[in-house]
Amino acid sequence: MNLTPANDNNIAKHANIALKAVLNILDKWGCTAEQKFTILGLSRTTFYRIAKAPEKASLSQDQIERVSYILNIHQALRMTFSNTENIYGYMSMANNNPFFNGKSPLSIITSGGFAALYEAYKRIDALRGGQW
Repeated sequence: MNLTPANDNNIAKHANIALKAVLNILDKWGCTAEQKFTILGLSRTTFYRIAKAPEKASLSQDQIERVSYILNIHQALRMTFSNTENIYGYMSMANNNPFFNGKSPLSIITSGGFAALYEAYKRIDALRGGQW
């Protein structure tokens, strides 16, 4: 897909709006700064710069995809649970399903690997059982 400059600007604008939402979600999940920059695939310095002004961030395709997965995990949790304690607390809870093996989803996704984020998303999304 070849993007025109107008589309590039539009994607960047939407990514920056999404990034602000994701930083808020990660706060509500109780993430430390180190967990946040690891999950987002950012260096420590870049994370602190972006956290101060997310609207000015310039994200790579990998980082945009990470932001998207966090938003999708949040959406799946909101569709699955009705109370905020579970929506925001689930990520820190020990999970005995085979993929998590007693670890919390947050501990899995803070491994920093994109594959871990993707696999955690798939398992969390499956909780909603095809609900729309």
